[in-house]
Amino acid sequence: MSAELIDGKAVAARVRQEVSEGVAALVAHGGRAPGLATVLVGDDPASEVYVRNKRRACVAAGMVDFHQRLPADVTQQQVEDVLDQLAEDPEVSGILLQLPLPGHLDAGTLVDRIPPDKDVDGLTTGNVGRLALSRPGLRPCTPAGIERLLDEYGVGLAGAKAVVVGRSVLVGRPMAQLLLARDATVTLCHSRTKDLAAHAREADVLIVAAGVPGLVGPEAVRPGATVIDVGIHRDEAGLRGDVRFSEVRAIAGLLTPVPGGVGPMTIAMLLANTLRAARDTGTRHGY
Repeated sequence: MSAELIDGKAVAARVRQEVSEGVAALVAHGGRAPGLATVLVGDDPASEVYVRNKRRACVAAGMVDFHQRLPADVTQQQVEDVLDQLAEDPEVSGILLQLPLPGHLDAGTLVDRIPPDKDVDGLTTGNVGRLALSRPGLRPCTPAGIERLLDEYGVGLAGAKAVVVGRSVLVGRPMAQLLLARDATVTLCHSRTKDLAAHAREADVLIVAAGVPGLVGPEAVRPGATVIDVGIHRDEAGLRGDVRFSEVRAIAGLLTPVPGGVGPMTIAMLLANTLRAARDTGTRHGY
């Protein structure tokens, strides 16, 4: 047995095409083109690459790029002022504050300066609360992308046993909430979980977002299970995930590769969130 690989690049391309068509339709009906404001603080090389890719994808989808680059020694008040200006700007549909921030800044407080309806990362307290209460809102991009992958490949979630490994606020916790909202029976595992493999072996759907290279091997996978690997790490052999790919592929039914699995979905869902935010704004303003 060899698992079918989930093609995240192909699904992400479909999402991007849907977004491009949605942007064109919005403008054709008299609406304003969605605007995405990315806020980058400092000169972290990885963050620069991430933001550059997001900006390119935004423009390619027909959106307007409102980028803000701030120096590493910027004050908390100065960042708050920038976020407040973007929040009030009617041409800005979505705001993304690139994390991590320099250590002297309070990231949680800054994220919560973003209005929930413009929070295209889905990380504000308002959107976290909406997700927990199953109310409409903007969802975190990576978990939303995983949900789309599962739907694209016909993975039934209602009544399924789902195990999420990792409890981060970016992936693990919101992923568990999304699965619960789809009527899965969810177990959330973490670094203090005893006998992780025993819990993971119960899963019909196993989502690994622990940030530990090669954490999950075949001993933790039920034959035929769907395995989603969110981790990405670089070593001397190249890129790898949290799952021992070649070993698990012999057991799983569906499996995401690294790279080319979950990764491409994150930016695609960011664009989808930005379009949704623009549409919601347009509805409130009658266009």
